[in-house]
Amino acid sequence: MKAVAAFGPDPEDLRDVDLPLPLAGPHDLVVEVRAVSVNPVDFKQRSRVAASDEPRVLGFDGAGIVRQVGSEVNLFSPGDEVWYAGDVTRPGTNSAYHVVDERIVGNKPSNLGFAEAASLPLTAITAWEALLDRLLVGPGERGTLLVIGGAGGVGSIMIQLARALTELTVIATASRAESREWATRMGAQHVIDHGRPLAEQVRDIFSGGVDRVFSAYTQGREADIAEVLRPQGRLALIDAPQPFDLLAFKPKSISVHWEYMFTRSSYHTPDMIAQHDLLDNVAALVDAGRIRHTMVKKLVGINADNLRQAHQEVAEGRTIGKIVISRD
Repeated sequence: MKAVAAFGPDPEDLRDVDLPLPLAGPHDLVVEVRAVSVNPVDFKQRSRVAASDEPRVLGFDGAGIVRQVGSEVNLFSPGDEVWYAGDVTRPGTNSAYHVVDERIVGNKPSNLGFAEAASLPLTAITAWEALLDRLLVGPGERGTLLVIGGAGGVGSIMIQLARALTELTVIATASRAESREWATRMGAQHVIDHGRPLAEQVRDIFSGGVDRVFSAYTQGREADIAEVLRPQGRLALIDAPQPFDLLAFKPKSISVHWEYMFTRSSYHTPDMIAQHDLLDNVAALVDAGRIRHTMVKKLVGINADNLRQAHQEVAEGRTIGKIVISRD
């Protein structure tokens, strides 16, 4: 089968290859991949591939059609249309066929094509887990949420989920006119300047600060975030700031939580199937018109040239929404 593998850490090290067809394990699906999207984790994982390593197939978002099922599969059948974000410990979706555990796969929204659907799984899982599992927001809950990075892939879905599932008032950060407009389209009631200190801008909206913060860009913002959060507030972050001033949050007893959507699949946690359930829940929200896809650019052909281009654009950190690569 055709695939794209990383032979080293640079975008130029992505090359077209031919690989054997994958085989399904007991809980696995073999999926004919129809579309993928590119996330920061793709180029971060690529940067760790040394020239002396075995070539690695990347890709952590996919939408396609189930072609084979393992002996213990009970959630899907051949012919089902699915979407998922894969498992960082296994080969990725940048291939014609891909093997994935059924417990982290959902039924694709019926009103989206494969390309549009591929823009959502990783960011939807990340945002859902951050909002409900880390920030402990309950359905219909009121309060205030600051989303740092409101025009990015995860921020775009975090805003939408908060508006669809809760009564939270959402403030998003954005830096450019087009990213401010995008965050507003996603549902943010207020948008503030990502490039200026956040606390003073938030106080102009809510004098007492906010209850919760979700951050995709935390580096150097610890004191600002601690100032903007109310006492006993909660912070969920997805980046890896180095260094990280955890003590900034102690005086207000702020709880700090990392969200990493590959935790369940990497460690085969007992609740691994929760990702299947939440993807089906998100699909229902999409089909009901309450969540929109975040594809802003589509490239045709899952090949090395297109993946190099997408990796470079995402790595620049100025993309809005998601770049998707479809088979045709």
